[in-house]
Amino acid sequence: MLTGIVAALSLITVGCGSGQDASGDRLISGEITVSAASSLTEAFTQMAKDFDAQHPGTKVNVTFDSSSTLASQIVEGAPADVFASADEANMTKLADQELVTAPSAVFARNDLVIVTRAANLGRITSLQDLSNAGVISLCAQNVPCGRLAAQALGKAGVTIAERSVTRGQNAKATLTAVSEGDAVAGIVYATDARAARDAVKTVAIAATQNVVATYPIAVLANATNATTAKAFVAYVLSEQGLKTLKEFGFLPPA
Repeated sequence: MLTGIVAALSLITVGCGSGQDASGDRLISGEITVSAASSLTEAFTQMAKDFDAQHPGTKVNVTFDSSSTLASQIVEGAPADVFASADEANMTKLADQELVTAPSAVFARNDLVIVTRAANLGRITSLQDLSNAGVISLCAQNVPCGRLAAQALGKAGVTIAERSVTRGQNAKATLTAVSEGDAVAGIVYATDARAARDAVKTVAIAATQNVVATYPIAVLANATNATTAKAFVAYVLSEQGLKTLKEFGFLPPA
């Protein structure tokens, strides 16, 4: 995977010290819009600030939602310069329609975890406990965290009646249902549980049952500021970007 990152960086090499792109013809400046999976909220908010500080005259605006929602918006013509997805399927959807300018690059991975109300009164310790624990919060079935949760439950041989499930439109909404008491437990990304701090209790999922999310990023074909978009993607893939992602709990690309 490191080879893939090096190859991707070679395609979007940016002279970060000079504030210029590889050709030196145009300064990295102006605004860009990044459409990013909701589980990237904390990490990308920080990286947008860091990138702007490193490149005076730039402004990175980040829109967060489920990867499937963002991909559909991009297909429908929503303005965006960069897409960062929580799965490769939605990136492939855009690539198949020639809506990305170059092959995407994987920049992070993410585990699933169980979250419960802070007190965990149901004493939930595994996926098996979710089958009859009460209302369980899961992501919508058509978004990455929903599909991955279904795979994990399938591997564990656990069935939860749909009448006992409340669905969130993305990972953040799914976690909120637990932290605010609308559900006794849920399945979200490890990074979201970490960001919630004491609002929820985190329960690890057995490695044999867990499913890992893969996060690709790419510059979009309809980018209005391709130079700065390429620079931001290069920053995410850089040593500094990967370090920030690690600080927010993401696993490395490989």
